[in-house]
Amino acid sequence: MSTPNTTQAYRASLLHFTDDPLHNEKALQWHEDGLLLIQDGRVQAAGDYSQLKDSLPAGTAVSHFAGKIIMPGFIDSHIHYPQTDMIASPAPGLLPWLEKYTFPTERQFQDPEHTGEVASFFVDELLRCGTTTAMVYCTVHPESVDAFFGESEKRNLRMVAGKVLMDRNCPEFLRDTAESGARDSEALIQKWHKHGRQLYAITPRFAPTSSEAQLQLAGELAQKYPDTFIQTHVAENKDECKWARELFPKARSYLDIYDSYGLMRERAMYAHCIWLDDTDRRRMAETKSAVSLCATSNLFLGSGLFDFPRAQEAGVPLSLATDVGGGTSFSMLQTMNETYKVARMGGTYLPAARMFYLATLGGARSMQLEGTIGNFAKNAEADFIVLDPQATPLLARRTARTDSLEELLFALALLGDDRSIAATYAAGKLVHERK
Repeated sequence: MSTPNTTQAYRASLLHFTDDPLHNEKALQWHEDGLLLIQDGRVQAAGDYSQLKDSLPAGTAVSHFAGKIIMPGFIDSHIHYPQTDMIASPAPGLLPWLEKYTFPTERQFQDPEHTGEVASFFVDELLRCGTTTAMVYCTVHPESVDAFFGESEKRNLRMVAGKVLMDRNCPEFLRDTAESGARDSEALIQKWHKHGRQLYAITPRFAPTSSEAQLQLAGELAQKYPDTFIQTHVAENKDECKWARELFPKARSYLDIYDSYGLMRERAMYAHCIWLDDTDRRRMAETKSAVSLCATSNLFLGSGLFDFPRAQEAGVPLSLATDVGGGTSFSMLQTMNETYKVARMGGTYLPAARMFYLATLGGARSMQLEGTIGNFAKNAEADFIVLDPQATPLLARRTARTDSLEELLFALALLGDDRSIAATYAAGKLVHERK
């Protein structure tokens, strides 16, 4: 009996990275007329169509996306799904924004029906924008984690998420305890971590809303389950930094609070990192803790500009994130647009190639998932998107006049949005197609 042919073949221009283009000029892999071969949800080969076409099993159908670009799905390393409905809410700064909008919105997640509806819309929106992996904050309610992972599992997505830990300096209706937070988190780890493609993140909201006892227990969980993720916020806003210093007077810095409780290690993702010093940055590099760059929300909340030169000098792992609902778009292309401007305001020029790297392989490396997601390495999970350079009249007009790959990618980063995503695939299966 002959073995059935399960190879999937996709023809278009191919783009992916094997390294950081900041350090390796050969990192960008571009095949003008390329072919991506997939079997059982994993990449088998990616390269020139002319070189791979003869290796196709007899009878293999080739899906041809003429004039389009196939690349790995975007990786969003910091986003809050419960804040979907409060995106674009006005406030004079981070702390009043939390009090007026965030906490009341998150209160609604004690309602399972509401939680499930938001989770479904949120995942739809990620896929519509070409994001195939995200590090997601839920609420303090364990049910919010179950709802999110349930939606992700339904579509066989590679997602990371966790229950927020928050036992002080927050409304009573959103408060857990050190013990209940740790107990709920451990139960969720045992239920969801490595269940299919789901991964768990231990999630203290930020140091000011966790007691020393809660951070201590979070650190113990991180040690007990070393292959879990850690996600939190640090040094986003000057008022927040001042508050953290007052609450933890023995700590050398805001970041040192987390370090003292064992929360800096591989797979730890720190959002913002605007107001760090050089000692903090060196410590991040030493522990392989990563930075999640949230340019859109940093501009929206007036938090500050990320210091690219000092972070790069220290060798800190970097990734990109939308930070919805502080961020104002689910689109990683629009996030690149804002990241470029934040860098320019700080005196740094970010080439488009580096931004696309940070949104794909850079995110995977920051999360210690290189080889699993982020590029088209053999046996990587086949999460990919189809980009349309003619998605809008303006984008079509501009891309028709580009004379280099860098110009083409720059136009997509500065002019592109959700309309630029023609299709999104997860583990080789279509999960979104532009109407």
